Amino acid sequence: MSSRLVMRGMIAFYIFLFFAYLFGPLVVMSITAFNTPSYPQAYPFEAFTLNWFVRLWNHRSMMDGIKNSVIIGLGVVAISVPVGLAAAIMMGQIYHRARSMFYLVTVSPVLTPGVIIGISTVIFWKDVMGVTDFTKAYFYKGIILAVFGQASFVAAYCLLIIMARLQRFDRSQEEAALDLGASFPQVFWHILVPFLKPALISASVIAFLSSFENYNTTTFAILADKTLVTVLAGEVRQGTTPALSALAVVIIGLSLVGAIFYEVAKRREEAAAERIQERARLAERGEITGAKTGLA
Repeated sequence: MSSRLVMRGMIAFYIFLFFAYLFGPLVVMSITAFNTPSYPQAYPFEAFTLNWFVRLWNHRSMMDGIKNSVIIGLGVVAISVPVGLAAAIMMGQIYHRARSMFYLVTVSPVLTPGVIIGISTVIFWKDVMGVTDFTKAYFYKGIILAVFGQASFVAAYCLLIIMARLQRFDRSQEEAALDLGASFPQVFWHILVPFLKPALISASVIAFLSSFENYNTTTFAILADKTLVTVLAGEVRQGTTPALSALAVVIIGLSLVGAIFYEVAKRREEAAAERIQERARLAERGEITGAKTGLA
């Protein structure tokens, strides 16, 4: 037995352990969602059932928590992505000696414990701003406070994602557009935003997922309202049931569908870009007319 064969066997065994550790609990939990016992049980498999999905659907607190989590996640995306985009653009515009301080200020919420952010959000809107009729009606609500609290640090994630993409941007494109008579809004919407589109999509997904699974900040900022993670925390304290496994199966399924949809859309976009480039190369060689390229 050669050393190369032994090395390959060890690598294969390590890969097997890695994927077993990664996906094993998900497989076991998925099996428990379709098993009849009232306690999560993968073996022995007594009988197939969909009753736990029905119970999950009829669980009022769980459904309300999911609805609130989605609302908060969309609100966090609506605030964090524009703020992160503005901060990333400003990072490249301010004086270079001030960039380190600006970067420290914008990224510091990521280093702050979520418990402190949640408590600070509640104290700010209660004691600093004062609980007036206006703030109580529009700001001092669990969902609104959770959006503000989460967006204060999720915006830093968006900043890092967009800034990484922005560093590859060729500023000469902006200068050329301005020289040709384009206004600054036109340059922003027709040149910068299309270039940053992949980063903006990634930042939106990361912002939504970070909000959806956040617990520390949400626990204090949500007040009397509930989100999915706070409901799950209360359910687990009382004892887990296969209905929670059914919820996990639904989330995994939605994640897989979203990933497949994104991959298909990405490949179609890449294929379309390759076709345009191929037609452009053929047009340059004079093999097809410019009208057929779709570029004229």
